Amino acid sequence: MRFLSVGGDALLVEVTDVGEATALFAEARRRAVDVVDVVPGARTVLFDGVRDLARLLDEIRSWSPGPSSVDPASRVDVPTSYDGADLAEVARMWDMTTREVVETHTSCEMVVAFCGFSPGFAYCTGLPDTLAVSRLDSPRSKVPAGSVALAGEFTGVYPRASPGGWRLIGHTDLTMWEEAREEPATLPPGTAVRFVEVGS
Repeated sequence: MRFLSVGGDALLVEVTDVGEATALFAEARRRAVDVVDVVPGARTVLFDGVRDLARLLDEIRSWSPGPSSVDPASRVDVPTSYDGADLAEVARMWDMTTREVVETHTSCEMVVAFCGFSPGFAYCTGLPDTLAVSRLDSPRSKVPAGSVALAGEFTGVYPRASPGGWRLIGHTDLTMWEEAREEPATLPPGTAVRFVEVGS
């Protein structure tokens, strides 16, 4: 781990990969650390509003976070129609039929590692590393809101229409971001996620 002071009251912890970042974030939540917010990234965790940087450093150095565990009772099911424009291409990349792609994707227990790109865009991990897919060579100028897509090791849902280079495998009608809610994101970091097939 690498520790970087940010401003006067924040600490950025750099780690080796998304799994380590997810585990560190889960450990921080489990311990209810005395900070204003904890924000995970792909290879970082930001502790914001730290009251005692030296004390927090000592605490984190003493932790031994294992693989993060997620309460299945808090799981969010994402009803998904598997009708995306890139579904056949993903099937080719995975050396599967499109039916096998759907069955594989819906069988994965996923967790939101972090959010980014746009408000409510959750980066969900849980696909086997061997099924990581490349982004499109040329991003689309507009991806419809609700599009379920793959890039690298992640599954994501576009919360609103925007440009994007992820591979589209389906869509959902579930709203990903509502500003008026106490927690605007439907899939905040640490949430267990399951994609559930519905009629296309």
